[in-house]
Amino acid sequence: MKYSTALRLDRFSLATVLGLVVPISANAQINFGGRPIGLSPGVDLLAPSHVVQLPAVDRDALILEDEARAATGIKGPYRFGFNHAVDLGLQNSGSWTTLRNGDRIWQLILHCPDAFSINFVFDRFVVPDGGKVFVYNQAGQQLGAFDQRSSGGRPSLGVGQLAGDHITIEYQEPATLDGQGELHINRVTHGYRDVFAMARDLGESGDCNINVICPLGDDWRDQIRSVAIITTGGSGFCTGTLLNNCAEDGTPYFLTANHCLDADVENWVFRFNWDSPSCDPTENGPMDQTVSGCTQLVNSPGTDLAFLELNTAPPEEYNVFYSGWDHSDTPALNVTGIHHPRGDIKKISHSNGAVVTGTFDGADCWNVLLWDDGTTEPGSSGSGLWNQNKQIVGQLFGGAANCANSVDDYYGKFSVSWPLIEEWLGNTCGDTLGGWEFNAPVEIVFDAAITSIINVAELQCGEDTIAPIITLKNNGTVPLTSAMITYGMDGGPSFMEPWTGNLLPGQTVTVVLPAIPLLSGENLLTVNCSAPNGGADQEPLNDTWTFTFTASIPTAFVNLILTLDNYGSDVTWDLQGETGTTLYEGGPYPDFDNGVVDSVAFCLTNGCYTFTINDFFGNGICCDDGDGALVIRDEFGTVYLESDGQYGEGLTSEFCLAGVSVPERATPSIRVVPNPSTGLFRMDLSKMEGPVRISVADLVGRIIKNSSLINGTASALLDLSDEPSGAYVLVIDHAGGRAAQRLVVEH
Repeated sequence: MKYSTALRLDRFSLATVLGLVVPISANAQINFGGRPIGLSPGVDLLAPSHVVQLPAVDRDALILEDEARAATGIKGPYRFGFNHAVDLGLQNSGSWTTLRNGDRIWQLILHCPDAFSINFVFDRFVVPDGGKVFVYNQAGQQLGAFDQRSSGGRPSLGVGQLAGDHITIEYQEPATLDGQGELHINRVTHGYRDVFAMARDLGESGDCNINVICPLGDDWRDQIRSVAIITTGGSGFCTGTLLNNCAEDGTPYFLTANHCLDADVENWVFRFNWDSPSCDPTENGPMDQTVSGCTQLVNSPGTDLAFLELNTAPPEEYNVFYSGWDHSDTPALNVTGIHHPRGDIKKISHSNGAVVTGTFDGADCWNVLLWDDGTTEPGSSGSGLWNQNKQIVGQLFGGAANCANSVDDYYGKFSVSWPLIEEWLGNTCGDTLGGWEFNAPVEIVFDAAITSIINVAELQCGEDTIAPIITLKNNGTVPLTSAMITYGMDGGPSFMEPWTGNLLPGQTVTVVLPAIPLLSGENLLTVNCSAPNGGADQEPLNDTWTFTFTASIPTAFVNLILTLDNYGSDVTWDLQGETGTTLYEGGPYPDFDNGVVDSVAFCLTNGCYTFTINDFFGNGICCDDGDGALVIRDEFGTVYLESDGQYGEGLTSEFCLAGVSVPERATPSIRVVPNPSTGLFRMDLSKMEGPVRISVADLVGRIIKNSSLINGTASALLDLSDEPSGAYVLVIDHAGGRAAQRLVVEH
């Protein structure tokens, strides 16, 4: 039956209705917030919901069947519900309501008489961006919103249990998505067992089982977080474990038992962290940390192996753990199991004895001879077995153990399964691998960081080299004694400077880098440190620091002469280079300074520039408010921009410089003796004018010496005795120009 009703909501739109109610916490798969309109104030205005009543089930007969199967020693899946095959979709069932704004709401109510819970499968689940699906019960508990991300992008979705014998399914479809969604249900599960403890206390499993929060679990807190209860085929429970892989990248590989598999494995639902918050009495835990859907990668009856990949990794807020493993064939000296017996809240078991090799129903297994603490039961199937090193060595197949006689359980051997799963878990980490988790704290032993660059002006005027000063910090936990500093300009050569010292954890040191040549225009200086104490840096993200600046080489001076009116507070201006970088800016100015002149010298070079002046009031800088004006001209009188101030809200003008060159200077030769030398050179500086700056570079351009001398120094000694034999270039800058000389060191 299908209904279509136009709904007038004068006070409520879909968005406002959903925002009026505070959500009630309930169990859910990965969901994306929101609130169903059926639990909101506008619910009475919706069309009557279409109710589908499913047949009653014979609970007593089903439980007798379950007991007969358990007697064979097979521990799962632990059946809790009966599956009804159905054919329910947007086209043939449910009721539609059209809201005033054109959005549509589809609702369907499922009634399973006397059910403790209901869950179901969308065998067709296509929700366009903006559409949302909710499921809720008569107590106001909800699942969702679900969208295509909830299924990992797949066109089907298993939906977990909600308590009660009535549930409502609601699809919200914005007007712009009319007809784009596809929903179809092919199976509904009538819960004939009380999985939510509606009519009993938690604890359908045997009394000897131990909650994981109890002291026995204290050494296993990480591994406990890797275990999930599985809703298999819609009507049964098994247990399984997230596994780490050699890449340690959080790929959600999942281990469980082959005998848990069914035809609908791709729509299984995995619930994590269903743990009692107290040891005794058992209390309910969070039920909203679930993931829907998986891909079956490989299975094998020979070790009762089922190896899966979840469609979506558990979100970081689930705080799950990925357990390590041991694929050697070495028997564990003692073992621990973590599981959900009879679909109960998570339990832990421990055996003090070593395991032995055995077989169960033809599978190659580890045999646990006796559980000293706890036991296993149906529903524990597929749960992991950890050795004394907290590494998985198998998964539960079956056995005789229960609270009355806790002996003789069998786990499929991980070592025998290994060749089947090696391609996914990796073969680069040996026989064993430890566990992994999101944002696990890692001790950072070696971490050298660059934390600043100074001694470089944002605008370099006429300078053709810079000598940056950097701050090097030790973020590691051991003294930093060496590091390699690499630096250079984008588009220019790279230079390397080894650093040595003794920097304690948390300390910093300033390092003066040798001078490096500049490129005219915008420069990006990058400084990187690496190889702390000769090893790998564990935190490479803090290794690099950059600094952007502009160099005018060669240099021309261009002047802005700005005459203000009476309202200087309206005036702002800037000068930008060809890449849009702001080189100079000014304003706002004081008011009532009519006729005051602001003169700014621009240090520029060859290229084009954009000057912009703005007036906040929109009347320029003249006339009624005063007698302002502006001009931009160079030192030779060339005018690049001139205005009488009548530019209204603003003025933008481009001007270009060409033919700027380095002034010709007489360059005296350098007299250096002896040359070649074993490393000591005497420089004759008597012909140099003014202060002298000396630099020495090797033949690959690396500056190895850099110093300055005061006026009037007639000679100086240059010491290269620590440098290897070879040729070097001596460069001397002084007021009269630049001179260069080739030097040869011979040891």
